[in-house]
Amino acid sequence: MSRNLLLISNSTNAGEDYLAWPREHLKSFYHGYGVKDILFVPYAGVNLSPASVADSFDVYEKRVAGVFSELGLGIHSIHREADPVAAVMNAEAIAVGGGNTFHLVMMMQATGAMDAIRERVLQGIPYAGWSAGSNVACPTMKTTNDMPISEPPSFNCLNLIPFQINPHYLDANPAGHAGETREQRILEFLTVNHDIYVAGLREGCLLKVIGNQMELVGKRPLRIFKYGEETWEVNAGEDLGFLLANH
Repeated sequence: MSRNLLLISNSTNAGEDYLAWPREHLKSFYHGYGVKDILFVPYAGVNLSPASVADSFDVYEKRVAGVFSELGLGIHSIHREADPVAAVMNAEAIAVGGGNTFHLVMMMQATGAMDAIRERVLQGIPYAGWSAGSNVACPTMKTTNDMPISEPPSFNCLNLIPFQINPHYLDANPAGHAGETREQRILEFLTVNHDIYVAGLREGCLLKVIGNQMELVGKRPLRIFKYGEETWEVNAGEDLGFLLANH
């Protein structure tokens, strides 16, 4: 399978500038394919402007463009395109930003971008996503952490990988918190979804997928969940082939 993916848990570590920690990974990823201009999908970024969703997309595009320009990369946002599908079909590469996964999926489905991006990425163009942008690379969005502020017609996503990612994965249960932990919520998902792995991708980590090879990049292990099995952890450098075995 021809796919080139950079699936990033989070854009920003505490106390850092926006996209500070994955910056060099993004630079080497896109430059490695000779990419100069990237089609950016801002649909998850609905909270960046108090005026309107459209204004939020403008703000998001400007924020990402400022970082990418420092990396020698240009971006243009799909929300400015009269024909989003044509924009995807002509794109050199794709970047999907984080934010609210429900709104992202709704917009990607409504514009036709979901199917078009899948087609182009399976043809080999580079795809990078962070947070919600990594979530939509999965078969569905069912392991997102987000509130359903919008209602997509379906939870189905790009299905570029055969397992689910839970970005921003946390082990902690804050003092005084009486609700479910992140692990308990994932185990709930597995109770009714027996046949799929879930990878808890901790902050400061990413998955790089090239064809049928995948590696974990980062200082924290990947937490693996599967129905009927004890959870376990995989460190950078260890084999992750089992997660791609169904594709």
